Amino acid sequence: MIELLKNRQISISLIILGGLIFMAVFAGVLAPYNYTEKDLQNRLQPPSSDHLFGTDHLGRDILTMVMYGSRASLFVGFTVVGVSLAIGVALGILAGYYGGWLDEIIMRLTDSFLAFPSMFLALAITAFLGQGMKNMMLALITVEWTVFARVARGSTLDVRTKGYVRASRWIGASNAYVMIKHVLPNIISPVLIMASLGIGNVILAAAGLSFLGLGVQPATPEWGAMLDAGRTYVTTAPWLMFFPGLFIMITVLAFNYFGDGLRDALDQKMKNIELEGRF
Repeated sequence: MIELLKNRQISISLIILGGLIFMAVFAGVLAPYNYTEKDLQNRLQPPSSDHLFGTDHLGRDILTMVMYGSRASLFVGFTVVGVSLAIGVALGILAGYYGGWLDEIIMRLTDSFLAFPSMFLALAITAFLGQGMKNMMLALITVEWTVFARVARGSTLDVRTKGYVRASRWIGASNAYVMIKHVLPNIISPVLIMASLGIGNVILAAAGLSFLGLGVQPATPEWGAMLDAGRTYVTTAPWLMFFPGLFIMITVLAFNYFGDGLRDALDQKMKNIELEGRF
């Protein structure tokens, strides 16, 4: 852990991400106003000492909305990637370890999802399921798990030929024991790198879906939904879109920066592996 923190990219990105997570957790304490509080007399006010980020069309404080919006954005990012990782890694290990018909079925299923552009597929699934955060998250999980499945399978194909894996089989260890004890720990590095990059990508995709009106609805503060609400006033009150857009950019760059630093710190060979997410 100490060695990882010596990496400048990891240290800088962790400071930024730590600040964002702190803001999300303690938004109720840090926010200067209640995000449900409306003041129509002060609607569309530019940034000032009373409202550092200005106010929206309902007179709500933009800084407060951004702080509370970080909760939804980060929750979607961590949850979608966490569930996708669990599904993808489990299927990838099974496919790579057993091979044969099981590998063929899992990989053909994976390829069928990868055949479609990621954002188009997420958009289509969300439109079919209906508006809302839960449906948006289901759509993003459906798209994102394939990346982890392919990475886990490829790494498992390499690990299963190692001497310690064969030795474990020879002494009678069960397949489940071998996969959990020997395979999983030795494929975790590329998976963690994919996860760190994936969180930023998912947050960006979720913001895009909310901007289109298919994700988080306006009643719930979320950066993408704030962009959607602010586009009507883009020429008269640009701060409505500027500040949530700025925080989306900072968050995505911080996760990508962390992923790049983690890749360099864990294994220099990972530089030669394509680790782009679906989005």
